[in-house]
Amino acid sequence: MMRAMKNILLVLTLGIFFAGCSKYLEQAPDQRAVLDSPEKVSELLTSAYPQASYYAFAEAMSDNAGDKGPGIGVVTFMNLDPWTFTDVRSRNQDTPDFYWYSCYAAIAAANRALTYISSVADPERYQSQKGEALLARAYAHFMLVSFFAKSYDEYTADTDPGIPYVTDPEEELLVKYERKTVAYTYDMIEKDLVAGLPLLDDSRYKSPKYHFTKSAAHAFAARFYLFKKSYDQVIVHANQVFVGTEIGTMLRPNNSQAFLSMEYFESQAEYTKAENPANILLVEAASNWGASYSSLRFGFTSELLAQLIFRPNVTGANFAYLIYGQESSYNIPKFRTHFVRSGLNANYGISYNMIPLFTAEEVLLNRAEAYAMIGNHTASITDLNTFASKKVFYSQDYPVYDPEVHRITSAKLISFYQNLDLQACLVNAVLDFKRREFLFEGMRYLDILRHRLPVVHETKDRLEKYVLGPNDLRRTLQLPQEVRMSGLEQNPR
Repeated sequence: MMRAMKNILLVLTLGIFFAGCSKYLEQAPDQRAVLDSPEKVSELLTSAYPQASYYAFAEAMSDNAGDKGPGIGVVTFMNLDPWTFTDVRSRNQDTPDFYWYSCYAAIAAANRALTYISSVADPERYQSQKGEALLARAYAHFMLVSFFAKSYDEYTADTDPGIPYVTDPEEELLVKYERKTVAYTYDMIEKDLVAGLPLLDDSRYKSPKYHFTKSAAHAFAARFYLFKKSYDQVIVHANQVFVGTEIGTMLRPNNSQAFLSMEYFESQAEYTKAENPANILLVEAASNWGASYSSLRFGFTSELLAQLIFRPNVTGANFAYLIYGQESSYNIPKFRTHFVRSGLNANYGISYNMIPLFTAEEVLLNRAEAYAMIGNHTASITDLNTFASKKVFYSQDYPVYDPEVHRITSAKLISFYQNLDLQACLVNAVLDFKRREFLFEGMRYLDILRHRLPVVHETKDRLEKYVLGPNDLRRTLQLPQEVRMSGLEQNPR
């Protein structure tokens, strides 16, 4: 039996990681939920979403992060280590270890709900909760396999080590699990996704943007199948997100007068509002990213600003993303940090950010890429133009989008990307748009993984260079130390 299949002793839960408390397993994962009704299961499922952020380490590993130079910006392990493609020494908020354990804590909550539902005499009353639990379990595992295992490749997925797919609630401190393979992990994710989606009932939610609605489930499915390269399925699920809706009305109107006239903090608050139609699924994450992302040394630099924002794009226009700050603090107002004290008189506590997990922009661009990959270039160009109509303008002084002038065509794509392969040009345009749209959100690194794009980081003085090649083992994050000590095969890096 191959090493990836061997049984291991694996410490999974966030509570064990941080507290090391033997009494942890004597308590329900969510103290509000003593399960005896559909309503109580619904309360438990608020804990079934990873309450952690991957933004910090994913953004630092991407080509969206340069070096501002010595003395400019704050240097932390959380920022320095992923930028140099080394194992992150910090284990606090916004680190890979913290994200790993938060995902498995969410999975534990979903599994507890599913176990209870399987035991009741009237399971038909719990079908919506079952659907949400299955989707939440699938999502957390998907994000784990994306970061902590090799990207899906149909030729190697049957042998590439995956991550443990946990389907039982944890009743013991140490549990034997199997890591198995990437292919197995993907099969299990798909099984949960397909089983859970038709069970969802959006009318049950009081605050639907914080739960897996049907729209959020289809958005997740579109991303999952994009990673799996099942492009027809990407299109099927993306279409369901937009059914009965004018797509443009769901996108953030970055080039509109209303958006451009917002004050900084108004724009910041708008980005993560549940009422914003662009936001499909939101989560409150334990994260300090909103307070720190603009001040870190390894981040968005003046060189990147000139390259990504100030240059005309394939439309011939400029991007309408307004960058605030200066060299030490360039940012787009997206995340507001709020601090929760541990007690009334405590001077310590936890920082939280509200972050979007799925947006209309991602779904649209995922569909555009899928159309390109199946050869429907006309549909791909249509989606790109829909996106561009809300994201580009002549200039900040003349914020006008002219469809006659700025419309993307095959000829423009070939000329701009200097490539006669129209499919390649379309994919490049999608990746370019996504890179700008999701600045500071770590999404660029997911595309770097999918397309095996190289990343080069060079210090400001050009004395040190860190190169992440297409087949570099460091693209995959290392498993937490406790997990490796328990016997799980570590990722070679």
